[in-house]
Formats: sequence, C-alpha cells, structure tokens
Amino acid sequence: MEDTLRYPIGKFKAPEAYTSDYLAERIQEIAQFPEQLKNEVIHLTDEQLDTPYRDGGWTIRQVVHHCADSHMNCFIRIKWALTEESPIIKFYYEDRWGDMADNATMQVAPSLAFLEGLHFRLAYLMKSLSATDLEKSFIHPEHNASFQIKEIIGTYAWHGLHHLAHITELKKRKGW
Repeated sequence: MEDTLRYPIGKFKAPEAYTSDYLAERIQEIAQFPEQLKNEVIHLTDEQLDTPYRDGGWTIRQVVHHCADSHMNCFIRIKWALTEESPIIKFYYEDRWGDMADNATMQVAPSLAFLEGLHFRLAYLMKSLSATDLEKSFIHPEHNASFQIKEIIGTYAWHGLHHLAHITELKKRKGW
C-alpha cells in the first residue's frame, strides 16, 4: 500500500525510443498540467490543502508549491543544456524547500499562476527543439549522470502526473 500511495501511477519508465510521437504526447501533458492541477485544488479548503497525501508525505499545499519549484528548475536546466556544453547543474534539497514557509503555508494561487506561465514557456520551448537540441544534456551532480533534454521531457511529464495523482487519489480516499 505504501508504494501505491508514494507512486500512484508507478515509477517513471523510460520508453525504448524517444520518438517524435512520444515527445509530442509528453509535451502536451506538460502543457495541460497547470489547468489539471488548478481544477483539482482550486476549490479545496485550507484544511484540505493542509492534508498530507500519505503518512509522512507532503500536504497538497506543499505538493503544489513543489511542482512550481521543481518545474522552474527544469526550465532553467533545459536552458543551460541548450546554451552550454554539458553543464553541471545546481542540485537543490527539494525536501528542505518543501518545508519552507512559502511551501508550507502560502496560498496556492500564486504557484498555480506561476505554473500556467511556466508551462506555457516550457511547452513552447520544447516544441521548438530540433533533433540535435533533444540530444543536448546536462550533468546532475546528485546522480553523477548525464541527462538528455529528450529524457527530461518524459521525466517532467511523468512528474506532473505523479503529483497530480497524489492529489486525486487523496481526494478519492477522503470523498472530496
């Protein structure tokens, strides 16, 4: 049960090939994510927003703000990869960010608005990438591994749906 609560849509599975159809579908998911997230949380009360999606997990409020934090970093990482030769990106402690006052207590509307603009830009940029651009990469110091932009598109589409499912599954369990 714990794994189902932690990974309600399963862990990310890379495709055998990053085809143009696969990438177009993932970019569409990225473009749609802010509206889907907003539809799930906009009518929740503060008490509901402050409910953890699982024991020991973040609250819905923290999940919304985490998505803004994480996807902002994604955008910057892609820009670095496009403008530098295999840059080493900056690691951040997402758990520590999640516990900060803005993530733990701030209303969600600013992050929802931020995600709307950010995802518009992400999708716009991603749709413009050439085959050569999709092969560009950055090095993540936490994993000491290189990640290509095409991989990041798949990962972040999954990431949004992963956290969206945290919220929708909690709402189902609670009958909200």
